[in-house]
Parts: sequence; C-alpha cells; structure tokens
Amino acid sequence: MLFVTQFEELWFDALQSLMDLRKSGFNHVVFLHVIERDKVAMHRGKGYLKDEETKLREIANIRFIDWAESLFEQGMEVGAYIVVGNPLPKIISTAEEEDVDLIVTGHHKKGKVEELYAGSETVDILRRTSTPVLVYKYMLPSGKINERPFEKPILAMDWSPASERAVKYLINFRDIIKEVVVINVASEKDIKGASAMDIQATRKKNRQRLDEVCDIFRKEGIEAYSHLYIGDTCVEIEKAAQEREATMIVAGATGKSGLKEIFMGNVAKKLAKYSAFPTLLVPANIKPEIN
Repeated sequence: MLFVTQFEELWFDALQSLMDLRKSGFNHVVFLHVIERDKVAMHRGKGYLKDEETKLREIANIRFIDWAESLFEQGMEVGAYIVVGNPLPKIISTAEEEDVDLIVTGHHKKGKVEELYAGSETVDILRRTSTPVLVYKYMLPSGKINERPFEKPILAMDWSPASERAVKYLINFRDIIKEVVVINVASEKDIKGASAMDIQATRKKNRQRLDEVCDIFRKEGIEAYSHLYIGDTCVEIEKAAQEREATMIVAGATGKSGLKEIFMGNVAKKLAKYSAFPTLLVPANIKPEIN
C-alpha cells in the first residue's frame, strides 16, 4: 500500500484505521511525501532555497520514523520516500517502483481557482497507472474516525470493464468485508418517453444483472444486496451510500478517450471531489489479485 500524505488531511490515525487490511495481505506500507518546489522557493528573486528543502525533509523524516516505529510493533513492513517535485509523477513512479496494490491519497483543500480542478489529480493517476486509488476521507461528519472503511462498501456498477474489475478487486477483501451493497443508477434520459412496460423491462434487466453480481460475492462468502436507482449518477450514488449506511464508495473508472470513458472519468472526478465517503476507484486494466 502506498500512503501518500502532505500532512494536511492524512495523518497516522488515518493509517491506523486501515490496519484491517493486514487480514487481506497488506503487510507492507510505503509512505510518500512530496515537497512541492513552490514551497521551497524564495520570493523577491532569491529563487530556490536548499536550506528550506532540508528543513522540510527532516520534518517529514521525523514524522515517518515515529509512524514506522508504531507499525513495526504491529508486525508491518515499512518503507518511505521523501522527494521534491510535482506530486503526480512522483506518485506514479513510486507506485511502479514498489509494485503496490493500492494507492491511498487525500483530497487536499485548494484555493478558489484550484478548486475547479479538484479531483482531476485522482483521474490523472488512474489514467497513468493500473493501481486502484483510494481517496481517503476518513473523518465522519461527527468528527469520529471512519474505522474499518472496507466493512460495508457500496459498489456502483455501470457494466463497464472497469466496474467488472472492481468486483474482482473487492473479492480480495473478503476477510474484512461484512456486506456489499451493489447498485446501478439508470439515467432518466434512458427511460423518458418509454412505456410502463418498457420501464419495467429495463428495471427487471438491471436487477437481474445486479443479482448476478451479488451471487459472485455470495459464492466468496460475502453477503451482498442489490438496489436500482434512477437519476444523476453521482447524486444517486451518494444518496445510496447514506441510505445504506455504507463505509465506502467503490466504482470503476478510466481516463481513456471516448465518450463513455470521458463520462466515467467525470463521475470519478466528482466522487473524489464531492463525496463525503472514502472513494475507491478501480481502473479497468488492474490485475484482479493483490500481491
């Protein structure tokens, strides 16, 4: 697992809440902290400050040593990278070098202009890697930590290759998942003007496909239930997560070209930006089993 932190939203308590993943084979955590160049640049024409970089490196190193000591006591293997540069390529290169099975990152708060692009970084990661990305919003509205986020995920199916891969990926967590809620969101546009018979036929077809997905989970010993929603995809996914008391949202995502893929990328971007829930986004080209 690659744990990406800027020490803004993801702290050690967030990492601790993911320790259930050890039951699914995640026994090695790699920390990554990227020092962005503009944070070590001096105004008034003095340029880049090497001393500032050294200070920021040492601060991150002290934090990582403290975290690692706690994880060592729990039997975890730990690695750490503290690098300078643009976060996106550093995340990609570290994930490839360490051959990780999951990238955990936060949703960083941005300024008004940057907020327009919030969620884009997550989609860019998915476009350039085959590794699932967990946008980890681990604090509940009550202020409590969302312990055991994998316990009751909502899986949003759109019948794309990415969502089919998400099914196989979730099976890796059979030892920590208690229940999966499998949903599909039908577009109002698709049923507008249709007869009552056609609408019921569409409902029956989608429910049958959802039930088939549930059967896959049940064969693996995971309890699963299906529900069909109609409306705006992201709005209905969020509503379903609230209604079903989910601990996480899971969806397939891709950043490839093509109208359908672009739409899926937009859904991933909106979920990463707006959802109050941890959001696990699974690309279509992942390997189905973790290392």
